[in-house]
Amino acid sequence: MIKKNLFDGAYDGSRVLVTGHTGFKGSWLTLWLLGLGAKVAGFSSYLPSKPCNYEVLKLNNRINNFDGDIRDYNSLSSAFESFRPDIVFHLAAQPIVRLSHEDPLLTFSTNVQGTVNVMHCIKNSGSVRAAVVITSDKCYRNVEWPWGYRENDTLGGDDPYSASKACAEIVFKSYAASFFSGNDSTRIATARAGNVIGGGDWARDRIIPDCVRAWSQGREAVIRNPNATRPWQHVLEPLSGYLQLGARLLLSDIASGESFNFGPDARADHSVGELIGEFMAHWGVCLMRHEGSKIKESSLLKLCCDKALARLNWYAALDFKETVRLTALWYKAFYEGKDDMFEFSIRQIGHYIVEAQKKMLNWSI
Repeated sequence: MIKKNLFDGAYDGSRVLVTGHTGFKGSWLTLWLLGLGAKVAGFSSYLPSKPCNYEVLKLNNRINNFDGDIRDYNSLSSAFESFRPDIVFHLAAQPIVRLSHEDPLLTFSTNVQGTVNVMHCIKNSGSVRAAVVITSDKCYRNVEWPWGYRENDTLGGDDPYSASKACAEIVFKSYAASFFSGNDSTRIATARAGNVIGGGDWARDRIIPDCVRAWSQGREAVIRNPNATRPWQHVLEPLSGYLQLGARLLLSDIASGESFNFGPDARADHSVGELIGEFMAHWGVCLMRHEGSKIKESSLLKLCCDKALARLNWYAALDFKETVRLTALWYKAFYEGKDDMFEFSIRQIGHYIVEAQKKMLNWSI
């Protein structure tokens, strides 16, 4: 059971629209919002994988579903008019770097025009009081320095995915300055995070999904860059940040038009090889082979989250080992077929909340 008074009770009874609710992050966010007592609607055009966490959690009959493409303004506008949300979480995106090389048109139209459509619907809405636009840590121009990027560092991106996320941030800033700067305006912010793992992700070209997909079928997993270092975090970590940010916007505690990073402690930086080794400690030894990538991938990208700490009193609750353990246990439960994954996932959220309470995170108390 999730207490509805978390995040100062901001979501209990609130009408929340989640774009991209059928995705990995979107489905976990939808589940958590339901536990907080929110009335949730989702807007999405497809199921992004097979299996799909949205289906595994059986969320379809628990929320209002709007079937539509984020690039179609009229379809999105109709969903806003029908549901009349109090707050919007915009997660709908083309999130795969490799696919952005294969189909840059889809990537830019989804991530840029889709964000324009969302911002314009919020502008024209008579009900929305707050909105959180989720972009990515890859919106920063990555020069691979060893310290974390801050919210006011330069935006950029050499690959289409990263560039599209930088463009989405510029779209947000333009709308914030032009239409959401008044005292009575809808309060909006962007959130940046990356390298998220957790149960229920089956997207292509992500290390844990690629491994469990192969290992569950008795195949060897292909590892592209075992020495690449990433600041790994569990999916519930940035989601708690998004929820805290949204709550503070709803309660008018922070200024509109800002951006926030949500990432793990610096000690969570580990290589792909270390991640796989820790995962196999819970899953069991499996076959792997190395195959170099033709797509240039950054060796290091990390965020400075001092602003989230100072303004939202938010920081990560889990260490690296617990992050991997929760992820492995979720997949084992799914593939063994012994658990109701809705209830299992609720219990994992409950466990995460307890860990946050131990660290005295104010959203959890």
